[in-house]
Amino acid sequence: MAESLDAREARTERVWLSKRALAPIGVLILGLGLAALVLATSSEIERQQPMSTAPLVRVLDVEPATVRMRVSTHGTVVPRTESALIPEVAGRVEWVSPSLVSGGFFAVGDPLLKIEKLDYELALEQARARLARAQSDLSNARTAHARQIDLAKQQAASEAARDDAINRLRVAEAAKREAVAALAKAERDLARTEVLAPYDGRVRAEQIDVGQFVNRGASVATIYAVDVAEVRLPIQDEELAFLELPLAGALSVEESSATVSLKARFAGRDHVWQGEVVRTEGELDPKTRMVNVVAQVRDPYLTSNGRPPLSVGLFVEAEIAGAEVENVVVLPREALRGESSVLVVDRDEKLRFREVDVLRVSRDQVFVRGGLAAGERVCVSSLDTPIDGMAVRVRSDAASVAATPTAEAAS
Repeated sequence: MAESLDAREARTERVWLSKRALAPIGVLILGLGLAALVLATSSEIERQQPMSTAPLVRVLDVEPATVRMRVSTHGTVVPRTESALIPEVAGRVEWVSPSLVSGGFFAVGDPLLKIEKLDYELALEQARARLARAQSDLSNARTAHARQIDLAKQQAASEAARDDAINRLRVAEAAKREAVAALAKAERDLARTEVLAPYDGRVRAEQIDVGQFVNRGASVATIYAVDVAEVRLPIQDEELAFLELPLAGALSVEESSATVSLKARFAGRDHVWQGEVVRTEGELDPKTRMVNVVAQVRDPYLTSNGRPPLSVGLFVEAEIAGAEVENVVVLPREALRGESSVLVVDRDEKLRFREVDVLRVSRDQVFVRGGLAAGERVCVSSLDTPIDGMAVRVRSDAASVAATPTAEAAS
């Protein structure tokens, strides 16, 4: 009975060990079956080419053209003619023109100021009286001189009497000339009691009113002409090579070939005035190393199409048109590498360093006059470490660049 129990336990243990040994084999068979099922039901994987790692760049096609150089600068509008209004006679002011106020306009010949005339009218009458007396004395002297001549012919007059008659005649003639001059001065002083405008102009400032006594030679107002306005424009000395300016002497507005556009913002809008550069100033500024050129605008206060007047004191931005240069390529400033190199993309889509002849460099543009051929592609993208021969990809929206007549070079 005991042996039979041990036999059964041994048999049970052998069966359990057999099942335990077969379990991994069953799992392996199950896995293989599942793998076969997945392979049988899966779709074929599409093969793709590996993505290129070449950088994407923008290029511009080179098209040389004729460029008119332009220089940008700025300045403040000033009057060409400005003067102090000074009475030439003294007296009490009895009338002031309504135009003689700050900002007032007037025309040439308009009365601006009147001084009391009474004293000068009296002086004029005195001058007339002195002239009448001098004329009478001269007439008597001539009569006496003629009498002495007749007596001398008859040998009835002495030599001394004749010399005395000649002397009185000369004194009378001088007295008359003096009286005539005094009369002219009195008439002129009387006319000067009315101060007239010397030109079409505007009042900058005034310091006079009715009842005030003014002295001769004392300034009562500051006025300026409105026929022409001027703007002093500072230009770097190296920029003068690109401008057709009168470096020696001055040209008239009709002879000037350098046009200038003046731009300013006034009353919330941008406005433009056209003028001409007429001269350069005589010296180089020792502090800024710049040369001041002077531009003129005719009839600055003539308004049209809603454009305001070019008022004195207005700050303007100026663009001066200079000389034309042929076979020039205009590139963006970022296309320049170093001082005189650019990156060209060849037919194999590879970068090539190219030395070029740089005509000038402005804030936004580079002007190249040699080293590039028409149709070549210049890289304008920013690259950290470009290498000669490096492969690149070119953007499909690449545009071409050509030098245009309005290409700007800012000073």
